[in-house]
Amino acid sequence: MDQPLISKEIIQQETAMLRIPDIGNATIREIVALVNAVESKTGIKYIRMEMGVPGLPPAQVGVEAEIDALKRGVASMYPMVDGVKELKEQASRFVKSFVNIDISPKGCIPTVGVMQGSYTAFLAAGNCDIKKDTALFIDPGFPVQKQQMMVMGMKYATFDVFNFRGEKLRSKLEEFLAQGNICSIIYSNPNNPTWICFTEEELQIIGELANKYDVIVMEDLAYFGMDFRKNLYTPGEPPFQPTVARYTDHYILFISSSKIFSYAGQRCAVLCISDKLFSREYPRLQERFHCSTFGNTVVMRILYALTSGVTHSAQYALAAMFRAASDGKFNFIEDVKEYGRKAAIMKKLFTGNGFYVVYDEDLGEPLADGFYFTIGYPGMTGAELVANLLNFGISAIALAETGSERQGIRACVSHVYRSQFDDLETRLRMFNEYFRAGNAR
Repeated sequence: MDQPLISKEIIQQETAMLRIPDIGNATIREIVALVNAVESKTGIKYIRMEMGVPGLPPAQVGVEAEIDALKRGVASMYPMVDGVKELKEQASRFVKSFVNIDISPKGCIPTVGVMQGSYTAFLAAGNCDIKKDTALFIDPGFPVQKQQMMVMGMKYATFDVFNFRGEKLRSKLEEFLAQGNICSIIYSNPNNPTWICFTEEELQIIGELANKYDVIVMEDLAYFGMDFRKNLYTPGEPPFQPTVARYTDHYILFISSSKIFSYAGQRCAVLCISDKLFSREYPRLQERFHCSTFGNTVVMRILYALTSGVTHSAQYALAAMFRAASDGKFNFIEDVKEYGRKAAIMKKLFTGNGFYVVYDEDLGEPLADGFYFTIGYPGMTGAELVANLLNFGISAIALAETGSERQGIRACVSHVYRSQFDDLETRLRMFNEYFRAGNAR
């Protein structure tokens, strides 16, 4: 094959127009803007794997509850900053049903997606102790959280966890924590983008070290229950969603409606703060925010300043989805298993055309198939692979953007439809033939 599907000149022109400095290391939103521009100019529809957007219909129980709330007139009223009573109670119940952890309703705070929840938590945790001014990310992870730290002017440290699994995690974490400047530990489980899942042993290590060094643990459960190797949907019965909350009292759980309920557009999540952390007093918070407890600082200072409350009707939608799940009437995990089925097919399409899976195992066990997977191509860096795939109508982001030390890309399965699989296979075959023929990389 002599030419790629889309000329490099077109990609370069649109990249220049958008002022993207380095296409191979572009952010998620920069790739989105670039692909939109190229699609508009060429009429060629991309296979889009760059953004983690749900690809399933929104949960009907949420839609109906939100419509009902709007009909009741809630749109005319400001919501309470700490959330409507019904949502707080159902969030607490949901956590008990599927995590088997007790968090009182007062600590279940609605936020405008996990994005606002993490921003709020980072800001609060980073000001609890003047000596502890650095957050520690267990990477790979969601790249925009680092952008949030940059916007706030806050410090962070990071390491790629892949070579520090199991008991090795203890010494690696202690290497950072012993310095005395770490205020919080952040990670996602299942992991975005590798889809590895921390074991109980690893979560216990994180919790024990958090206790030893008085650090707040932030657990991003955006993909709650989506380790499809286990059946995590039976309300009130094991197995439960694994969590660090069994091993420390100072934690925050981020639970989103975006992926598990396909309710991303309404931007509603919950920040679940442990009871002890919620009521803990920090003199530094009093000095910085004129509010001594962690929970009140989050609600009455930071969230109030950011939004003055989450969309009223969306809170009733999330409450209804939590309630239906806990009642055993809404098996949300069964609904999202389609992501795992698609991932298994897509991996085979890639590996059958010269690519390889970068993060290919989970502590010696087969990796779960889920919302994301990671792909590399021999002889190419992640940045080169991103740039070259764009010429063949396939979009993704580089693993380096997620904090990974490995070369490759993050592939999101949600907006690749089954009707596109034949097209994806054709483009991957074209890509492989083009570069095997010795064309410049």
